[in-house]
Amino acid sequence: MDATAEKDKLRKHFRALRTALSEAERRAVDGAIAASVQRLPQFAAADGVFTYLSFGAEVDTRRLIEAALEAGKTVALPRVVSGTRSMDWYAIDSLDGLERSPFGMEEPPADPARAVRPADFARPVALVPGLAFDGAGFRLGYGGGFYDSFLPDFPGTAVGLCRVAQLVDRLPHDAHDVPVGRIVTELEAVDCSER
Repeated sequence: MDATAEKDKLRKHFRALRTALSEAERRAVDGAIAASVQRLPQFAAADGVFTYLSFGAEVDTRRLIEAALEAGKTVALPRVVSGTRSMDWYAIDSLDGLERSPFGMEEPPADPARAVRPADFARPVALVPGLAFDGAGFRLGYGGGFYDSFLPDFPGTAVGLCRVAQLVDRLPHDAHDVPVGRIVTELEAVDCSER
């Protein structure tokens, strides 16, 4: 089986696994993940938090966004650049006023005055989604390549948010795949550089 076919098979498996959790189970697990992220020294020290806004059965980021805003951190959400594998990032003050993308996700308005880059910050942190992660920090994404484009130049700490059932020993990855530096599950925070 080639890598693309293997990844597609794994995506189906992890989507089904994720969807099988009840809303109450997801809420409890995601609350534990959020608490663990907030205990990370990198998150506590971050001046810029680049995060996805959870969609569907993804690990919920709303409470982390609220906590970062309350702590006075700049929080940035991505907006997909049409026809590319790139994302532009915009600072938000709340989750109000977001726009629905063609993919059904909520995005910040494309306001040039609110545009930010990771390089604008001394201690940026990225919260990264994935269908699965492995112990080395490699992720199984959705196949769009957006984080494959974003992570190579990210100057701070990239943190994968993952329920423990979605953390595996090894995932197939390509030469262009960039691992995250840390993975946080409901049970542990894993430093991928130590593996």
